Amino acid sequence: MTIPTVSRRRFQLGAAALAISLLATGCGASGGSGSDGEVTLRFAWWGNEYLNAQTEKVIDAFEASHPNIKIESEPGEWGGYWDKLATKTAANDAPDIIQMDQKYIAEYGGRGALLDLSKQDGIDTSKLDKEALASGQYDGAQYGLSTGQNAYVIMANTKVFEAANVPLPDDTKWTWDDFKDIAAKISASGDGKTYGAAYGSNEADLIIWLRQHGQNLYSDDGKLDFDTATAASFWERLREQRDSKASPPATIATEDAGAGLEESLFGTNRVGMAWWWTNQLGSLESTTGSPIKMLRAPSGDGTAAGNGMYYKPTMFWSASSRSKHAKEAATFIDYLTNSPEAGAILMTDRGVPTNSAIVESITPSLKPADTTVVSFLKEIAPDIKDAPPVPPVGAGSVQNVIKRYTDEVLYDRLTPQAAAEAFKQEVEGMLASARK
Repeated sequence: MTIPTVSRRRFQLGAAALAISLLATGCGASGGSGSDGEVTLRFAWWGNEYLNAQTEKVIDAFEASHPNIKIESEPGEWGGYWDKLATKTAANDAPDIIQMDQKYIAEYGGRGALLDLSKQDGIDTSKLDKEALASGQYDGAQYGLSTGQNAYVIMANTKVFEAANVPLPDDTKWTWDDFKDIAAKISASGDGKTYGAAYGSNEADLIIWLRQHGQNLYSDDGKLDFDTATAASFWERLREQRDSKASPPATIATEDAGAGLEESLFGTNRVGMAWWWTNQLGSLESTTGSPIKMLRAPSGDGTAAGNGMYYKPTMFWSASSRSKHAKEAATFIDYLTNSPEAGAILMTDRGVPTNSAIVESITPSLKPADTTVVSFLKEIAPDIKDAPPVPPVGAGSVQNVIKRYTDEVLYDRLTPQAAAEAFKQEVEGMLASARK
């Protein structure tokens, strides 16, 4: 299912508590040294029941080969994970090892809450993809190691296409006009029950759109890096999807946004195309019972090289800067990243591993959907550009802001230009406040 988000207010409260704590405690000091005796590390992650069971299995395997290190599990769900982490960090009670998202790498690392892994002995990064390694860096420090790579793609439900008698597009050549026209045809055949395409108002949607226009959401120095006219054209396109009936009415889209995958339009085979991350293919096929075809993003000029796509780390392994057992935490992160034994357990559920040797070792055991993802990521490699800059401190809730202004446009409460101007002003304020 799509990655859910916490509300803007809830995260701001957590971030404020975190900031106050870091200022008060001087968080950012290097972690404690290792111990020759038995130590216990706390490990926090978010996930579903399947991911939890898989993670417990890799913990058992690690403990069996490292009898002096015990791992205490702290699983959670995305919705409450960040509030809980902010509270614990503010109370100087953060877990030793933290599953981290790219939106919060700078939020936590930039405020001194994460350990600089590049300074820890025992972590081998020599076999890791260099771009993936850079994605976990902020202000010269390595605050996280990518668990695996993803790409943001259009998932096409082939059963919906067949029912509408609409052929799948050639995704190496299609344009946004092609996307809209294809979606409108699917909607027209659905008699108000099936729709051609979801809107796509994720942060990654805006990033891809901006990159297609030679711009970025953020610059390397942590500022906004786009023109309001380009952002306005993003919301104009979404409004055109609504007006052409390529996508659902705003009321239905809002209702769908609050549904779980099993009850969603895509999950119930009522929408032909929607944006998802590549590692979600297996879950989508299982839920829909339909073959799903991954498609590259459309582009303005109909070229794959101009589609603005990029590889994104699914998530990161990070460590608390206040850990009393930094050496052991580094040992565990190295195991998760480089051990063939861990790779055989974790497979591609947290993305395709960035260690090429691990990918090679697990490929014979991959499920069909995972094999398809690995092949697809290799296939698009020639057209993939450098990853966008890491979101700066203060950007953790920008995705929620994008979704809010998308609603304002789709409900005709704001024009696309007014939404773009208000969005840019609001986010600039968020980033400026975080720098104080």
